[in-house]
Amino acid sequence: MQKPFAITLDVGSSLANHTGSWRTERPVYLHRLPPCNQECPAGEDIQGWLFHAESGDYQTAWRHLVRDNPFPAIMGRVCYHTCESQCNRGRIDSPVGINSVERFLGDEAIRQGWRFDAPAASSGKHVLVVGAGPSGLSAAYHLVRLGHRVTVYEAGPKPGGMMRFGIPKYRLPRDVLDAEVQRIVKLGVRIEYGSKVENILAEMQQGGFDAAFLAVGAHIAKRAFIPAGDSAKVLDAISVLRSMEGAEPPMLGRRVVVYGGGNTAIDMARTAKRLGATEAIIVYRRTREKMPAHDFEVEEALEEGVMIKWLSTIRQAGDGAITVEKMALDHHGFPQPTGELETLAADSLVLALGQDVDLSLLQDVPGLEVTGGVVQIDPVTMMTGRPGLFAGGDMVPAERNVTVAVGHGKKAARQIDAWLRGVKGSAPAKHAPASFDRLNPWYYSDAPKTVRPQLDLARRSSSFDEVQGGLTEDNALFEARRCLSCGNCFECDNCYGVCPDNAVIKLGPGRGFEFNLDYCKGCGICAAECPSGAIDMVAEDV
Repeated sequence: MQKPFAITLDVGSSLANHTGSWRTERPVYLHRLPPCNQECPAGEDIQGWLFHAESGDYQTAWRHLVRDNPFPAIMGRVCYHTCESQCNRGRIDSPVGINSVERFLGDEAIRQGWRFDAPAASSGKHVLVVGAGPSGLSAAYHLVRLGHRVTVYEAGPKPGGMMRFGIPKYRLPRDVLDAEVQRIVKLGVRIEYGSKVENILAEMQQGGFDAAFLAVGAHIAKRAFIPAGDSAKVLDAISVLRSMEGAEPPMLGRRVVVYGGGNTAIDMARTAKRLGATEAIIVYRRTREKMPAHDFEVEEALEEGVMIKWLSTIRQAGDGAITVEKMALDHHGFPQPTGELETLAADSLVLALGQDVDLSLLQDVPGLEVTGGVVQIDPVTMMTGRPGLFAGGDMVPAERNVTVAVGHGKKAARQIDAWLRGVKGSAPAKHAPASFDRLNPWYYSDAPKTVRPQLDLARRSSSFDEVQGGLTEDNALFEARRCLSCGNCFECDNCYGVCPDNAVIKLGPGRGFEFNLDYCKGCGICAAECPSGAIDMVAEDV
């Protein structure tokens, strides 16, 4: 009698040659957390809105995006897009230009006049938000959408906080800022300007507020002891940048020295060049590798003629001159003084050494803990030690940037909503990460990232016109389609096409697929051939 023979399919490591009716594994569709989503400080479902954008349905993409972040046009300009540093596409050619597509959607929404969906039915609760910066406005937006009445007290004359008074116009045009803030106001958020809160508990009691979210920005400039003559002109960067919103620009002179190494120092030096300074020099005590400013901003500043003196510190400021001491790194890599001095001609010295938050409104609040100039909060609920009092943004321990602040506002709003409803706050569950090793990158051809246009150097150094341009509709569509949909089905039909048993059932556009296990023999070809790693083979007894 002739022995039977078997055919073995070698289609990937996930196959275990499970053929016949004794299936030992079965396929399941699953959702994994894309690395971009995992990295986003604002908690955006990046892959979700890119899915709609790549089909050309930009309004649906925008509405999906603003479920988490009400400022896509702003974020498309000022976010440092760390999501792109984690993008799996970067392992093939270059990361998806997530930030570029986000800006396109935000600009398109302003151009088309898209408005937010109507808020939920009123809860009857009234929440106070202190500060109309990115964190406060984000919280107000989400709270209103959840059905709560919100009043924002803002000490300044205009909304935006550090988005307006700390980020120069060449990075964030004010018409874009105003358009996205006004969309929130039209949703029903009330903002009272010139309203500085002196005592938060008294304010809550007098206003009949059920909860409060504290989002006071870091507007107080840090100082350093620098011996200076009576005629020396020493300013702080925050005050100078704030004065740029007035009718008359500040007078800095032709030679400006900026002391510091963060993004504010870079913004200050670039602003000085635009105000007519022939020399704008940044003095920083460490090396470029240790500079906290983002590298692309440093590059743009150097292109515009800003000079940077590394390993240097300021010892004295006088009339028309600054004394700088050179530093050297010790064997631990820390800068140490050398005693070697240099004199720089300077009409003004601008300090950009960081900022502090004014916490005077929290005096005599029982249960509140302040450490290192920031308010301590529960990391899950974002509530302070005082029940009903929440905080975020610059006021709490965290990295200080717009994206983080917006994420704090969303998270706090959801936790405030839970607290007002008497529900215990909790952190939402997350799927397992979608790592690159689960993908089938050979399905994707090379398609390098689209480079956004930039204003020419001559106009950059002589005006406050926006430096970074946006994508065209064609480029935005191309960029969105570079997304690999890591860990989540995008209905490519691969599983449907490769299944030898016709066990895959199409449920219709937007509804995905399911398996008919009466037909499936567990061969695993579908899992091996899924481009995005959205199918797992699990033991039959699971």
